[in-house]
Amino acid sequence: MQVLWDGHDRRAWDEAHRSALAPLQQDWAYGDAMQSLGPRCLRARVEADGRPLAWAQFMCRRVASLVSVALCSRGPFWAGSPSAQDKARAYRLLARTVPLRRPRVVLFSPDEPLAPEAGVGAMHRVMTGWSTVLVDVDDAPEALRAALNAKWRNRLVAAERSGLRVQRNGPKPAQYRWLLEREQAQREERAYFALPPGFVEAYQAARGPGEESVLTLRADLGRDAAAAMMFLLHGASATYHIGWSGDEGRRLGAHNLVLWNALAALRERGVRRLDLGGVNTQRSAGIARFKIGTGGRVVTLAGSFVA
Repeated sequence: MQVLWDGHDRRAWDEAHRSALAPLQQDWAYGDAMQSLGPRCLRARVEADGRPLAWAQFMCRRVASLVSVALCSRGPFWAGSPSAQDKARAYRLLARTVPLRRPRVVLFSPDEPLAPEAGVGAMHRVMTGWSTVLVDVDDAPEALRAALNAKWRNRLVAAERSGLRVQRNGPKPAQYRWLLEREQAQREERAYFALPPGFVEAYQAARGPGEESVLTLRADLGRDAAAAMMFLLHGASATYHIGWSGDEGRRLGAHNLVLWNALAALRERGVRRLDLGGVNTQRSAGIARFKIGTGGRVVTLAGSFVA
């Protein structure tokens, strides 16, 4: 088994990422976008018997000019279903060979639950895992609707009968900047953290011209925006990025209508899986209920580990 840190082919990486339905944090464009905003991006391919076993993308920072910290967030992603022993060996090799000067700390946050087959037993867990909701977008619309929680479905039906009208915003920054600004104000009011507002434009630039990378849907009541959501596309997957709703939007269930329309729009674009992002039933119980109400799979990830 060996680790290759240089000479990666982006098209091969993107194809592997697509096949694995890997998360946003392991997407090549995500790494380029983050690097444009500050952190250094390092990429590795692990091979066994000359064949790819895993791909790992790290975001790296120097902390207090003393310690190099490398984080492989929701990675590596794997080729096929390697054994726990092979995974454990890959983790050790990645940590040992990462091209950062010492002292250094190498962290992994695997994109899978804590189980023997995760291969993380030899590492030290420093943070418990968080949960997310995954929706299989390529299921038939009838099956998706049947999977909805009854209260969620009732809110959707009420929103469909209201005066709300859902439209798609264009992909140019000038066409979605209003949503970023409202979400930023919402973020400051509720004191939560997320990717910086400049990330979306950086992500689009990293994706390249002509490649659809952002989907924004907006629900209008008359001429006024009632709610909106933005999704980031990566391979055959998409990730919920931000959302905003006004008072009327919340009253009318606008987000239910927006998300339901988004599932159809994503399916048309070949997306197979939607990651709705973290759920926290204690701090953000309402948001958690909304995401879980879609009928998607709740997955609790293994946590963060030091190799």
